[in-house]
Amino acid sequence: MSTTELFPAARVLGLLDLTSLGEDDTPARIRSLCGAARSAHGLPAAVCIYPEHITTAREALAGTAVKVATVVNFPEGADDPQRIARETRRAIAAGADEIDMVLPWRALQAADVARARAGVDACRAACGPGIALKLILETGELGTPELIRQACELGLDAGVDFLKTSTGKVSVNATPEAAAVMLDAIAARGGRCGFKAAGGIRTLADARIYLALAQARLGADWVDPARFRIGASALFDALLAELDG
Repeated sequence: MSTTELFPAARVLGLLDLTSLGEDDTPARIRSLCGAARSAHGLPAAVCIYPEHITTAREALAGTAVKVATVVNFPEGADDPQRIARETRRAIAAGADEIDMVLPWRALQAADVARARAGVDACRAACGPGIALKLILETGELGTPELIRQACELGLDAGVDFLKTSTGKVSVNATPEAAAVMLDAIAARGGRCGFKAAGGIRTLADARIYLALAQARLGADWVDPARFRIGASALFDALLAELDG
């Protein structure tokens, strides 16, 4: 069965982290985003917004199963564990269900694995068992398959719930090549960690590239909202256009 048949637009919609991370986002814009999430064709898995909009999003999504995701250590990927833990605790106190944290990737580039891992451990501890942690590797900045694989292993060893490609704030974001390295690492550990592609995924055809990579390594049944996400905004509109067509 083809990827098109296995992953029709309605199924892809349920894998979406509908995202708005604009510096000029307002409460009104976030309410509009959450209103759009209540589509006639189904709900996205989550809405991902800046921490200052968590309360607005929770109120706007009340009564739905849509998760509220937010970002910490974002977008720069600093290496201060105390700051990362503090941001995480505040986000959870405000009502976040999921945390997307940027790996201190510059520390990894500098071969200081312990410093990079300390930030991830701080976030994992602050999340506790009930909050999903998605680790943003910033693969476009790491650059090489070797560094991307090392970042994956660091996250897997730390017990993160998802490995995520990118912030969407750098020149190179999600790529199939980086995704393949990440999914191979996840598969080698038995598929217990999830995967999230983010940054530059705008069409259903774009999305199906990443779905096909996951399907080839982990099977079509592995691809569900608990283990596979796509972070995007333009993709949502493309999916609705497909479903309305």
